Amino acid sequence: MTQMRTHTCGELRLSDAGKQVKIVGWLENVREVGSALAFAVVRDFYGTTQVVAETEDMVKAFRAITKESTVSVEGAVRERDSKNPKLPTGEIEVVPQKIEVLGRCHYNELPFEINRSREADEALRLKYRYLDLRNPAVKKNIILRCSVVAALRSAMLAHDFLEITTPILTASSPEGARDYLVPARKHPGKFYALPQAPQQFKQLLMTSGFDRYFQIAPCFRDEDARGDRSPGEFYQLDMEMAFASQEDVFAVIEDVLPPIFAKYGTYDIASQPPFKRISFNDAMETYGTDKPDLRIDLTVKDMTDLAHKTEGFEPFANAKVVKIVPCTGAELTRKQIDKLCDGIAVQSGTKPYWVRMDENGALVGGVAKFLVGHEEELKALGLEPGALGVIAAGDKDAARKTAGVAVKMLGAAVPGHMDEARYEFCWIVDFPMFEIGEESGQLEFCHNPFSMPNGGLEVLEKAEKGEVDPLDIYAYQYDLVCNGVELSSGAVRNHDPDIMVKAFEMVGLGEADVKAKFPAMYNAFCYGAPPHAGIAPGVDRMVMLLAGEPSIREIIPFPMNKNAQDVMMGAPGTVEQKQLDELHIQVVGVDE
Repeated sequence: MTQMRTHTCGELRLSDAGKQVKIVGWLENVREVGSALAFAVVRDFYGTTQVVAETEDMVKAFRAITKESTVSVEGAVRERDSKNPKLPTGEIEVVPQKIEVLGRCHYNELPFEINRSREADEALRLKYRYLDLRNPAVKKNIILRCSVVAALRSAMLAHDFLEITTPILTASSPEGARDYLVPARKHPGKFYALPQAPQQFKQLLMTSGFDRYFQIAPCFRDEDARGDRSPGEFYQLDMEMAFASQEDVFAVIEDVLPPIFAKYGTYDIASQPPFKRISFNDAMETYGTDKPDLRIDLTVKDMTDLAHKTEGFEPFANAKVVKIVPCTGAELTRKQIDKLCDGIAVQSGTKPYWVRMDENGALVGGVAKFLVGHEEELKALGLEPGALGVIAAGDKDAARKTAGVAVKMLGAAVPGHMDEARYEFCWIVDFPMFEIGEESGQLEFCHNPFSMPNGGLEVLEKAEKGEVDPLDIYAYQYDLVCNGVELSSGAVRNHDPDIMVKAFEMVGLGEADVKAKFPAMYNAFCYGAPPHAGIAPGVDRMVMLLAGEPSIREIIPFPMNKNAQDVMMGAPGTVEQKQLDELHIQVVGVDE
């Protein structure tokens, strides 16, 4: 053993009794029992070891050391009288002959107890992240992340993918999110951008003759934080395949991910290939979301026609779409149902209605009085005697979203509807190529502008002539979803410059715009590009699922807070005027 020690703090066992050893680590705790007896715990990366001081001088030596100082302890190993079966080192203790302080903790009070840091305020944890990471419960998530990344890399290499790194400093590109810009000192007034993804580079690799590419790619997007999204930077298993179809991508992912999830996950059951495939439209109609959690057996039913037959209830009469989520076994009180509906409203933005069918088949509670006489129609939709129905009404998007949240919350709240201890994967396929933008009111790309439309150039030309509605054009685009979390988006790429130009013309951009915005890709495709396809599952989200953590910040070594700030390092921060002058930048319109 090197590094100033003979053994780690997690290594010693009963078979080591009688040995002279040297351990190093952090002084976690000291408990004095009289003037000549004290029990200390020394912790390192590997575990903890109990040290027993049995002389007044040794007890004084420990008393003088502040907690969380780093120490070196030399002494003899012996069998413990009172063993701790919960610890790997619980059968032994070290009787010290020499103690040395290697790095003193200069504070008597810590921001939080190390082993209880997860109970502390998150802002405090992020400010003192180096202390938070000393907590073994926090550290194990980072160790898990390392193991998962190593397993992903090994699996991709076994599938004959080459690991190729792509540039971090690149050109700004309209890819959906805001870029992080980097001023170019040698080119005043011009900027690099940090890549939102290696999208263009990996496609250029395919045109360069590489057959299979991957990397654990850093991506940078100026986005707001969510529970499953870290602002600023994130990492993804980026991959691309030449002369490949959607099926080829699916086959690789379905072979790579299940064994890793089964081995490293909180649950040891993962979907086996082939994963279930659900079209985007079917997912929205059946689950109310394009990120369904297939561990839940509840589905959404359409009751628009039924709702329009009712009288006296304007929300039904005026709604374009009405959905119901029938749930058997929902033995909830009126107060619990109201609380559930309030929670659905918070997440979806629209409060749902509800009705219950009693054991005799009569409708009770909520909006029951408006639905009396339609019992048989409700039964046909799955509202059985003893079941609760949560109802969403509004325009199509709002009703779907509210119903989707209802599925999720009912599945978690009502026993028997969620098989939680497993990982359920599915593919969401056949995304619309175009949509009407909420803000612009104009035709926009729905998913990815680099995707191949189903029907190729012919369907785009028909849309241009008015023979096909652009909103009815679908693309070879797909999402990988696990337990209600979107792990990745991918697509068969549009490798034909004529199709690319025509697709951009549909959203009001001409050939000159395509050449200006994507010069390298457009030109490369003009030199003979292979059909290619790819995907990029998010590493952070995968590890979050595997660790069973509700927040993605728990599996990132040094995460930013929700406002994209690194409170530990003080980033973003101000810089000296000299630096701004070198970059030809003037800061204006900022309050001091």
